Amino acid sequence: VQLQASGGGLVQPGGSLTLSCAASGRAFNNYIMAWFRQAPGKEREFVAAIKMSGGSIYYADSLKGRFTISKDRAKNTMYLQMNGLKSEDTAEYYCAGTSRGLISTTARLPRNYDSWGLGTLVTVSS
Repeated sequence: VQLQASGGGLVQPGGSLTLSCAASGRAFNNYIMAWFRQAPGKEREFVAAIKMSGGSIYYADSLKGRFTISKDRAKNTMYLQMNGLKSEDTAEYYCAGTSRGLISTTARLPRNYDSWGLGTLVTVSS
């Protein structure tokens, strides 16, 4: 499986940005995709996850309400709409995927994903 993230950039505080992650290389019927982020000097942090089949969506509690994850099954693509961006949202954002049957708790752990894309950098600064 190949995952390719895009859409990062420089945005002012309070602004919005949408990230995309395109997946290829297999059938994605029973697949879960997620966004993680990692700021300099910090551990990789769960952002959100979505099952490509069905309606299950999971968010980091601290980001719920500002970030929205979505998918386009026809394009095998996942999105992350980020609103009200803050300086603390500055990080490298990574998309990840797995065919494991993850649930709300296990979907938050990076070690449960076996495919990763290269990161896309989001910088929130005036």
